[in-house]
Amino acid sequence: MASAPPRPPIHRQPSLLLKIFRDPQPVLDQLRAEHGPVVGLGFGPVKMAIVGGADEVRSLFTRSVDDFRWNHKFNALAVVVGKASMITSDGDDWSRRRAAVQSAFSRRRLNRWIPMILEQADAAIDALPARGTHEIDLYRVVRTAILEIVVRAFFGESMVDKAARFGELMEAPQNYLEQPAWKQLPHPFPIGRRGRVKADRRAFDDLVGEAITSIRDNPTGDADDVLEMLVHNDSISDNEVLDQVNTLVGAGFDTTAASLAWMLWCCGLAPDIWAALRAEADEVLGAPGTDNQAVDHGTLNRLVFADRVVRESLRLHPAGVISPREAARDIEVGGYAITTGTLVLWSAHLSGRDPNVWSDPLRFDPDRFLDMTDDQQAAADAAWVPFGGGRRNCIGFALARMELTVLIARLAQRLDVTPPTTGKPGPVGMVVNRPLGGVPFHVARRS
Repeated sequence: MASAPPRPPIHRQPSLLLKIFRDPQPVLDQLRAEHGPVVGLGFGPVKMAIVGGADEVRSLFTRSVDDFRWNHKFNALAVVVGKASMITSDGDDWSRRRAAVQSAFSRRRLNRWIPMILEQADAAIDALPARGTHEIDLYRVVRTAILEIVVRAFFGESMVDKAARFGELMEAPQNYLEQPAWKQLPHPFPIGRRGRVKADRRAFDDLVGEAITSIRDNPTGDADDVLEMLVHNDSISDNEVLDQVNTLVGAGFDTTAASLAWMLWCCGLAPDIWAALRAEADEVLGAPGTDNQAVDHGTLNRLVFADRVVRESLRLHPAGVISPREAARDIEVGGYAITTGTLVLWSAHLSGRDPNVWSDPLRFDPDRFLDMTDDQQAAADAAWVPFGGGRRNCIGFALARMELTVLIARLAQRLDVTPPTTGKPGPVGMVVNRPLGGVPFHVARRS
């Protein structure tokens, strides 16, 4: 019979719980070092198991989705994305909602978005000062660019003029989800940050609801309009469409911007890597101002160094440090018994830094993915889980990787950057993890 996971002494657990839901990375690293890849925490009705070893995370993903619940009492996302979102659903409802959205990310549609992504990267760079060096928060720059990309990808051209408003309505949810977890506990009162989130969600629904009415009255037939595809899908209601759209915009916008912010820090602090990205972009993308429509999936496949940079940055800095699911039945993970009702917190942060898989795991080295043996490649693929794994993986992972690859290549090609310090900042955010203070680099257009 499997034993319970090792646990810290009971007198230490209250402070550990407070820290893990305020600033999780240091506590996760400490618990992994002291107790191993699976650690128990909590007492009474609040039971948790932290799963961080690469092998243990992989075994978690191979289990049936019916072994877990995502619509559980500790779920803080429902107030943002809605109770009918695919990421807060279980069972048949989850299967139906995910299936309705899945076709939005067909390879054919993704390929059509590549020139648009490059165009938006150029538009963001062209909006920067043309001469001189200026201190600019590149996090804000790329966040705006990614929002423009997401709106165009999911709505076609029909709602481009609403992109700035969508960004405003996503600020309150971001601020709410960056709070310590105990400040996100559900309550029914329309006050504080939670009340603001609900108000902005209603405003978001009004905007999208108007678009849904317009589509029903005058369908455009735009093959790139994901909203129109969802509206004409009879398997989901309009209310379910609203929750899926909010999920796609919020997740596709916020997490990708945070990931690119960390990537800029990693590459900005390594001039040789920035130079290598630039040289590859010059060769593969050609000079800025050439026909972006000629850029296609084949072009993307030739950005091999940029792809390794993306993989390495996401290994070290996944947007989600911990991801919760509740055990729906008694299960065994890594040889340890996890009982029904336990909140299972699996960690892409820990798996991406597992010393049993990654040599010198804290070093940023995009070339670590070269010349791996078959066994090393299999271990690395299993441990690299910034988008989750199994049937509940991130539905938009292919779009996110595509955006990150194109954007970091174009930014390195067209900008000279100098970080203000010699080290990366600390992280901020419980649900989405980004650099504290943004990316305030000294920036100049490449001459």
